[in-house]
Amino acid sequence: MTQPDSHEGTVSVRIGRTGYRVEIDASGHALVADEPTAAGGTDAGATPYDLVLAALGACTAMTLRMYADRKQWPLEGVVVHMHHSRSHAADEQHCEDRPARLDHIDRTLEITGPLTHDQRVKLAEIAERCPVHRTLDAGVRITTRLSATGAIVDSPSATG
Repeated sequence: MTQPDSHEGTVSVRIGRTGYRVEIDASGHALVADEPTAAGGTDAGATPYDLVLAALGACTAMTLRMYADRKQWPLEGVVVHMHHSRSHAADEQHCEDRPARLDHIDRTLEITGPLTHDQRVKLAEIAERCPVHRTLDAGVRITTRLSATGAIVDSPSATG
């Protein structure tokens, strides 16, 4: 049985005993992430939020390219500029389950090529439909499991 060339959606992240620099294996591609020096890191790579923005920007640009190619529009290029910010909701003190934190991403599209105004407007609408945008907009359920690999895990019944 042959293995697929891509392991899309499979990411492993490793950190050592000290510092915040992490090595990332993203579907067989090596990346590095770190915190800025002001936050105790060594600034050896993008921050985790930079990587979230990079994923959104990459998906946005690819989605616009695919759409323009399918429509045979003369799209020459796309640059996606983004900024992440966070604010706290005014009624945060009334939220008992978890803090009411509002994350916001500002996204600006630079679309180049001899496109009509209507084509540019349609591409901006299509940007709202890129898969990563939809995932972030819908929210994500994260399930965490603890692996016993490399660790000693005692069950309560084994110690009794």
